Amino acid sequence: MKQELIEAVEKKSLRKSIPHFEVGDLVDVYYAIKEGDKVRTQVFSGTVIARKGRGLNEMFTVRRIINDEGVERIFPLHSPTVVDIKPVRSGKTRRAKLYYLRKRTGKATKLTHRLSEHTGPGEPASNKQAAPK
Repeated sequence: MKQELIEAVEKKSLRKSIPHFEVGDLVDVYYAIKEGDKVRTQVFSGTVIARKGRGLNEMFTVRRIINDEGVERIFPLHSPTVVDIKPVRSGKTRRAKLYYLRKRTGKATKLTHRLSEHTGPGEPASNKQAAPK
């Protein structure tokens, strides 16, 4: 009974449309910054190295390199301060958490690009044409 009430209250606060992104993807996170009485939107782009939690408590960690210094930021997925999340490209990973990227520098931080199932809407994944009979 108690759990059902909590889920009903949380359901109202959940974000309706969340783009599909996974660990290893390069994303642009647009978030609102309040400066005095003004609100502006700033972009933080980087690689998603972790996702944790579920429901209203779901968080994701984004890492990027600025001036040879690694910067990580943890964003709540359903927060009203996160205005938009735009996946730029998907990376190929074999782990759920990419904390090993913290020890790497330069080109070693790049992940290989993962090709999706479909190259575009309505197009087949392979570009091979059937041989004429």
